[in-house]
Amino acid sequence: MALQGLTDWKGRSVNPKRQGGAKATMFIYFLIVMTNMGNIPTMLNIVSFLHGTMHMGIADASTTATNFYGALCVFSFLGAFISDSYIKRFYTILIFAPGYMLLACQAHFPSLHPSPCDIMNHPNKCTPATSDNLSLLNLGLYVIAIGEGALRVCAAALGGDQFDGDDPEELRGKISFFNWFAFCISLGGFVGLVLVVWVQNNEGWDLGFVLAALMVLVGTTVVLGGLPFYRHQVFVAAFRKRKLSVPQDLMEVHEVKGGVGKNIELLDRTASFKFLDKAAVDNGYNGAWSLCTETQVEEAKIILRMLPIFLSSVLGYVPIPLLLTFTVQQGGTMDTRLGATNIPPASLFIVPIIFQILILVIYDRAIVPWLRRATGYTGGITHLQRVGVGFASNIVALGVAAVVESHRRNRAFSSAAPTMSVFWLTPQFFLLGVMDVTSFVGLLEFFSSEASAGMKSIGGAVFFCILGVGSWLGGFLIQVVNRATVRGSGGRGWLDGASINAGRLDLFYWLLALFGLVSFVLYLFCACRYTYRHDPRVQSTMEEDRVSPAPMKHKEAPV
Repeated sequence: MALQGLTDWKGRSVNPKRQGGAKATMFIYFLIVMTNMGNIPTMLNIVSFLHGTMHMGIADASTTATNFYGALCVFSFLGAFISDSYIKRFYTILIFAPGYMLLACQAHFPSLHPSPCDIMNHPNKCTPATSDNLSLLNLGLYVIAIGEGALRVCAAALGGDQFDGDDPEELRGKISFFNWFAFCISLGGFVGLVLVVWVQNNEGWDLGFVLAALMVLVGTTVVLGGLPFYRHQVFVAAFRKRKLSVPQDLMEVHEVKGGVGKNIELLDRTASFKFLDKAAVDNGYNGAWSLCTETQVEEAKIILRMLPIFLSSVLGYVPIPLLLTFTVQQGGTMDTRLGATNIPPASLFIVPIIFQILILVIYDRAIVPWLRRATGYTGGITHLQRVGVGFASNIVALGVAAVVESHRRNRAFSSAAPTMSVFWLTPQFFLLGVMDVTSFVGLLEFFSSEASAGMKSIGGAVFFCILGVGSWLGGFLIQVVNRATVRGSGGRGWLDGASINAGRLDLFYWLLALFGLVSFVLYLFCACRYTYRHDPRVQSTMEEDRVSPAPMKHKEAPV
């Protein structure tokens, strides 16, 4: 039973009628909505704060924004390690405090940021931020990254713990959980991009950051109220796993006696990476790190099998944060009027979010059941097929963005042509929505389902690490392209200067499209060669957490 590794909040055996299930995830969904009401608008609009308030140039503001997004994702590993190794996932969610108040203080007090100026029209008259100002800025951003990174991965893993993979009724809820998890992210982003972005742009960044902090506080307070209804992961320290004794016959390792190992998922030996099996052979030496359990060996194999997917997905995600960041800056130079109302460029992300919300509901309730009957796969299509659809839509989005930017730039230098409407950015926003619905959920499901029971939080963290490393590589790519495209002494690169019109963002988009195409081909190669831990077809993979008493034969599955 999957529930054998879980307890209630007092350490007692789980009562399936009281703990877990849909009622427990309602608290988690609320937390995700509230935190993303503050997190998503801050993440998408932070480049406006960096450029307009902190007086950073286009390249520096974009690099800082992508680095912040990268840290937000990579720091999820910290929360995952603590959660899977030392304490329960629920408490990991509560121990990190966001750093929005630090940024609120910086935006409020004049001594902590440069004097206001018109950086769009008179950039030479603007005073750059001091080193002390930048230090406080980075401190605030990275405190947010630590807190949010830990929260997002542990919330996903805690939600998965609320469903028993051996129960057919709960299994259907577990399959839908990640779709509704993504739905709540989109719903929170929708409300935040309407409310928080308006406050940031009209009432001040200090009030905007305070509002984001209050939303996080309300979300964590409500999720605390659901404590009696959760199924909690049993305390099992990772460093204690390696001290478990192993029978001499590796094929007999199906149960480990003793208090530490009784709730650990035991994995059967597989034929891949046979050289690692030697780690579980008892050669009579009892020193530290001299003997591993068969389960530990198999967990290492799981990581190695997923490594090519991880690396190719990192490359596939490099263009995404860059497109998000520069799209906001594009919108800042365009006509943002909708009737008599001016729409903040960051609020345009409502377009893909609305699409995400609609398609996630339709996909989960209508498309998946139909595809399940047609293909025989639990999720309608395999996780990696779903990811591939997203990467393909990303390439198209970059091509569309390049064409739109070329037209926008030509109009900007023509005194006779009217300013281009910001709604010309809608097609690339729409395609970004497709990307999130497919690749975001697909990779999250993939790494969570392929990880063993003792690595669930780390499995989710691997996915967020893809987003983070991709963002950092994107920031590095900006600097490389800038240096490579500088022509002559005192020349400017494609992304240099305080104004986007002085650069060649359209050419940079075409470069990203080419990069995305090469990455997509590499991803297809790795995905087609991947062997799933469980056969993804309905008849044999609906039991993710079950430990089979006999070795499972690995079957090749289409991407």
